[in-house]
Amino acid sequence: QVQVVESGGGLVQAGASLRLSCAASRRTFSIYTMGWFRQTPGKEREFVAGMWWSGGSIFYGDSVKGRFTISRDNGKNTVYLQMNSLKPEDTAIYYCAAGSTTGCCTPADFTSWGQGTQVTVSS
Repeated sequence: QVQVVESGGGLVQAGASLRLSCAASRRTFSIYTMGWFRQTPGKEREFVAGMWWSGGSIFYGDSVKGRFTISRDNGKNTVYLQMNSLKPEDTAIYYCAAGSTTGCCTPADFTSWGQGTQVTVSS
C-alpha cells in the first residue's frame, strides 16, 4: 500500500504563508489522485485540495480557493500545499491522502492516509 508522510506544519500569524509537503512511497505507480484534507476536533474531515497525479485536474475546497495551491513534483513523488493569507479558521490538522482512482474529493476516494501535521494560525 502507498505510504504518505506529511511535513511542514507549524504556528504562524494570520496573513502569513506556509507550505506543506507530502512524500509518497511504496507502490507509487498505483497513485491516481493525491489530496489534502483537514480536521478540527468534533468536526468531519474537510476536503482542502486535490489533484490527479498526472496533473490533468486540480480541485479545491470552497473555503481555500484563491489562497491555497496544490502542486506536485513527480520526480520526488511529493505533493505540496502552498497556503497563503492564512486565517485563524484554517487552524486544523492537515492530512495528505493518496487514491488509486481518479475520484475526488471525499475521504472515501482515498485509501492511504498520513498521520497529519498541525497547522495553527493565531489572530
